[in-house]
Amino acid sequence: MRRIVNLAVCTLNQWALDFEGNLSRILLSIQEAKEAGAKYRSGPELEVCGYSCEDHFYESDTFLHSWEVLLEVITSPISRDMIIDVGMPVMHKNVAYNCRVAFYNGKILLIRPKMILCDDGNYRESRWFTPWSKVKTLEDYYLPRIITSVTGQKTVPFGDGVIATLDTCIGFEICEELWNPQSTHIELGLDGVELIFNGSGSYMELRKAHVAVDLVASASAKSGGCYLFSNLRGCDGQRVYFNGCSCIAVNGGVIARGSQYSLKQVEVITSLVDLEDIRAYRNAIRSRSLVASRSTPYPRINVDFTLSSGIDHGARIVDWALPSFQCSSWQWHSPEDEIALGPACWLWDYLRYSINVLPCLLLLL
Repeated sequence: MRRIVNLAVCTLNQWALDFEGNLSRILLSIQEAKEAGAKYRSGPELEVCGYSCEDHFYESDTFLHSWEVLLEVITSPISRDMIIDVGMPVMHKNVAYNCRVAFYNGKILLIRPKMILCDDGNYRESRWFTPWSKVKTLEDYYLPRIITSVTGQKTVPFGDGVIATLDTCIGFEICEELWNPQSTHIELGLDGVELIFNGSGSYMELRKAHVAVDLVASASAKSGGCYLFSNLRGCDGQRVYFNGCSCIAVNGGVIARGSQYSLKQVEVITSLVDLEDIRAYRNAIRSRSLVASRSTPYPRINVDFTLSSGIDHGARIVDWALPSFQCSSWQWHSPEDEIALGPACWLWDYLRYSINVLPCLLLLL
């Protein structure tokens, strides 16, 4: 029996500390994902506040406003009847973490902190955040009162856990965890996690898109599974340009992808994935099954919700005789195209936001 799930990854053009604008783009991406029939929506790294807040991550207001944005998303009717995860900073026991926050129907399911930070190239993540080092461990996180008053939850799980629905299991990586030689997607796959979502903030370098897509494909190839990569796009107030390329890979093949260079502020890609394809692929790798039988389990958060369905977003019965997915061909840009497109898109964003800020500066004169 086939078990088809409809999943969405988002590319957003966010702006550091533009909480109202970031909120509107997050809600629009959820709306587009829902209209496409998706039962799960994932977004880029630190999409709530913007990636390049820099030393504003030292300010309590940045965390407070992030919770206020999350509250608006949780309480929006658009967010009903689907699992959603967003990226935002969270302070736990007076330590700042870069996190994914997953929720369903007005209830927070899990806060998953980043476990491996990036400090090379233009990244300086350990200046503002601390990596979570307690592997396969959950703690109680005491929610802010503005959240408790709405959700009725006083505490929620915080740490290295996974979400178990009635039909599958969902895990997380955040950006650098995919690139690291000790990536957790292998451990997650061995413990039966079939869907791995990665919210990322990968910026443009010449030919870097090749590496990112290859890593996503290989993450789903060695141990099977579906790997879903959401990336930022554009200039968010810093000197880097985030280059999109959000994509979905199953069992080693990329089945859906977003554009690398675009002026679109919100781009949502969805794909139908058959969970049985993942299970058959894994079961055929006998050495993997042997290792998986010895794996230590992740703590699971159980959700009374089913992702799989026999009906697609157009209310059309899925043809069970057809393959659930088909690998797509990736149209690579030449180095010359990247040199032309990257700086041009960065300048467009910089000028666009500068014009929006100009009236405020004039009022201060």
